[in-house]
Amino acid sequence: MFLDGAGWHEAHELTVPVNMRLLAVPPCSPELNPAEHVWEYTRKNDNRNQIFNTLDEVMDTVETSLLHLHEAPEELRSMTAFPWIVEKAA
Repeated sequence: MFLDGAGWHEAHELTVPVNMRLLAVPPCSPELNPAEHVWEYTRKNDNRNQIFNTLDEVMDTVETSLLHLHEAPEELRSMTAFPWIVEKAA
């Protein structure tokens, strides 16, 4: 799991499962956070230049966008599988 160093993501008592590793992304580097690329994709492709009347409309649009990525794993991989991530995950 990748951590972006935000203060509200810190925990004083955290039990990390043995099959999980926590990796910190360097400070001030959102381009290295895989999730940022996924959100950029949703903003560019599915919810740009729109005005939503309700939070449910926003959530439906984001869900549709994420489902598209779920059905296109190579596209998702191209946005998130940076060499440094693949190497550390191995």
